[in-house]
Amino acid sequence: MQPWPGRPYPLGATFDGTGTNFALYSSVAERVELCLLDDDGTEERIELTEVDGHVWHCYLREVQPGQRYGYRVHGPYAPAEGHRCDPSKLLLDPYAKAIDGNIDGHPALFSYDLRKPDRRNTQDSAPHTMHSVVINPFFDWGHDHPPGHQYHDSVIYEAHVKGLTRLHPEVPENLRGTYAGLADPAVIDHLTALGVTAIELMPVHQFVNDPHLQEQGLSNYWGYNSIGFFAPHNGYAAFGSRGEQVQEFKTMVKALHEANIEVILDVVYNHTAEGNHMGPTLSLRGLDNASYYRLVEDDRAHYFDTTGTGNSLLMRSPHTLQMIMDSLRYWITEMHVDGFRFDLASTLARELHEVDRLSAFFDIIQQDPVISQVKLIAEPWDLGEGGYQVGGFPPLWTEWNGRYRDTVRDFWRGEPATLGEFATRITGSADLYAHTGRQPVASINFVTAHDGFTLRDLVSYNEKHNEANGEDNRDGESHNRSWNSGAEGETDDPEVLALRLRRHRNFLATLLFSQGVPMIAHGDELGRTQRGNNNVYCQDNELSWVSWDLDETQEHLLDFTQRMVHFRAEHPVLRRRRFFAGDPGHGGESEIGEIAWLKPSGETMQDEDWEQSHARSIMIFYNGDAIPEPGPRGERITDESLLILLNAAAEPVTFTLPDGTYGCVWRTAINTDPTAGDDNGEYVPGDTVELLPHNTVILVCPREEAA
Repeated sequence: MQPWPGRPYPLGATFDGTGTNFALYSSVAERVELCLLDDDGTEERIELTEVDGHVWHCYLREVQPGQRYGYRVHGPYAPAEGHRCDPSKLLLDPYAKAIDGNIDGHPALFSYDLRKPDRRNTQDSAPHTMHSVVINPFFDWGHDHPPGHQYHDSVIYEAHVKGLTRLHPEVPENLRGTYAGLADPAVIDHLTALGVTAIELMPVHQFVNDPHLQEQGLSNYWGYNSIGFFAPHNGYAAFGSRGEQVQEFKTMVKALHEANIEVILDVVYNHTAEGNHMGPTLSLRGLDNASYYRLVEDDRAHYFDTTGTGNSLLMRSPHTLQMIMDSLRYWITEMHVDGFRFDLASTLARELHEVDRLSAFFDIIQQDPVISQVKLIAEPWDLGEGGYQVGGFPPLWTEWNGRYRDTVRDFWRGEPATLGEFATRITGSADLYAHTGRQPVASINFVTAHDGFTLRDLVSYNEKHNEANGEDNRDGESHNRSWNSGAEGETDDPEVLALRLRRHRNFLATLLFSQGVPMIAHGDELGRTQRGNNNVYCQDNELSWVSWDLDETQEHLLDFTQRMVHFRAEHPVLRRRRFFAGDPGHGGESEIGEIAWLKPSGETMQDEDWEQSHARSIMIFYNGDAIPEPGPRGERITDESLLILLNAAAEPVTFTLPDGTYGCVWRTAINTDPTAGDDNGEYVPGDTVELLPHNTVILVCPREEAA
């Protein structure tokens, strides 16, 4: 096979319709071999002789889509100096658009002898590692276009590709747990009926299924162990892994877009699956270790780790930044995704001990004409000093608001002295975001996510029950701000069950009447349980998968969630683009009258009332006639006024409706008590409404009555 010189850009393997250009960056390589693999594993090695700016490249006319390949890099192996080149290891292309296979844990994957770590291991890793694949980049997108939902109109649904669909009875068996399964009409119909505007997929970048977990009968289920930043994970492909996964992923995105649902990817750019200095040599480590990974300055044999995974990518390196930026642009332009949620985003930008808006990563994203236009969501914590950085991100970003999660959990389990904090979080967390010029939509509000209890388990367990993970229940978070409602785990007690249902609905209702962007974790609308396991990262089984076998209670919960999501969509007063004018600590109250916080007696909250540690019941008035910001066409926005009655106390509370300045007639729209049925009760000022313990009622004042 006669290579042509080819071009140094784009990096990766690029099929142009005739042949394929290969380009690989390594600043330390002394010699690079491109290895083409036949189906039987036979290897054809082609030495790359063309080098421009440390990019090794060639063009091969004979190479077509579906061809497996890898690289062998000859260069220094000097761990003490930060170099770990090892030509006995077949390396993945960092820019591979598809990856075939997985690693098997064989000692050949390691550059040292597992029994004597100071001794080299030069066994060939090719039969035991993953292989890069040349793909066909061409796809008929038709009239596909991004749905382009505004943040304030968005409801995000966090989901796992496999977990959401693996047990769905209406999805064909061969498609369950795959990209094609997620694109099935039965799944899309569920999402559209629920009313979500975006699905946030847990990691779909190619990741490694850890051999040590497999040996225990477990699996890397969540996928926060990326090795290919351009390749859709082959384990979620229904039709093959020689490039078929790319076409299947694109088809899924196209189907979701047709249903007006955005696709957001949970991306893990802060580390790779190669682990610490004792990890396998799979890709970046053997290509140019010191250019890609952050090493300990005075001990370059070891990795600087702020992720808890063994390594962190070197964000100061222009080549690392280029790889990440190229990856982001690829997923937007070629795969048509609509945004990203960045795992441990603080690690990407950490300068000393704080998130620095002038860091290279933030600065370059701000300037990028493609990436800056999609949804950017940060997980604002890592394991570094000062690791929790909520509110510290620049204006372009939104953030998972962990303080919202904690406060709402505390309020609904009856913790004392939470009213002021609760009011701040409900109204968009102006104290966290306003100082950077951001608005309530900067707050991605959530009560549960993949990492932790499900909503059903949040109201059913005081303690985590992670025994299935094989770590003697030592893993996972112990302080969950949960309450079992009177019995640990499964119970037949009707009072406990009734309380749990109200509390489950309370969380959903609170999430959806709060200012900001709500995020629902998959299955919470169905009452999904993990039986008290709050860390199912390794449970690729029915413990973590969504069960679609619903009982009557779960059907009612789904109906309630649908009604609540649609209620939010119908009421712009719940989807404001601007913060309330008043003090965040007093829930934004001001003379403008946009919002009012009232005692159960119907009287306005006074300063001293906010300090009452025992206060667990309150009313919120959303004024539909006081929405200052204009609509999309510059028009004035008006809405029905809402009165939200919240009782987080352990006993019933009687609420007295406020005087006629707030509204003349009130009608019940939402009640989290399932026994209330379709209560459309009508009330006038001075009437009383009795709420059960841990109960929410939302009243609406029709516009014709407001005057």
